[in-house]
Amino acid sequence: MKTSRIEEYLDSLFPNPTCELIYHTDYELLIAVVLSAQSTDKRVNQVTPILFSRYPTLYDLSNANLEDIEEIIRPVGSFHKKAYYVREIAALVASHRGMVPRDREVLMKFPGVGRKTINVFLSEYYQEPAIAVDTHVERISKRLGLARPKDDVLTVEKKLMKAFPKEVWGKRHLQMVLFGRYHCKAIKPECGPCPLKDICHEKKKNF
Repeated sequence: MKTSRIEEYLDSLFPNPTCELIYHTDYELLIAVVLSAQSTDKRVNQVTPILFSRYPTLYDLSNANLEDIEEIIRPVGSFHKKAYYVREIAALVASHRGMVPRDREVLMKFPGVGRKTINVFLSEYYQEPAIAVDTHVERISKRLGLARPKDDVLTVEKKLMKAFPKEVWGKRHLQMVLFGRYHCKAIKPECGPCPLKDICHEKKKNF
């Protein structure tokens, strides 16, 4: 079965996948995920240690000068709006007794926080079953026929939730992110050694 082959290969590549974002607290993780939008974990990991050492508490961060935050997070792109998100998120978390709410509906009201961000956060921090569809997950899902080329991200998410057992959703998400980041890249994917190339739509299209 195709899905079983995909799972077996992902397990062989990444038996114990981990999130590559650096964080120490719940709000640091949430902010790091927000900063990673349209950016890379590598760039985020370059700026967050500076940001959180400069502003070590929620109070400090929620009262920080926006221009100072912008200067620190400039490498991640879209730094004007992301600086606003950072400061507002810090203030909102502080208003929730210093803890990031676990309630999806509440989190959706946080600026810069959407469904993908919430799925990443809840899966990583609380190990709640969730599949976050970022660019890597979407690309791989469509290449391997787990989703159709024109499916939107929500449709892709629902199809992946049906394809994989609930207890491994978080693991599969991380594996697909890492697979897309280091193997099945957007440009010049490493198709040669991949045992899934016979079911890959991209391989069939380009070769």
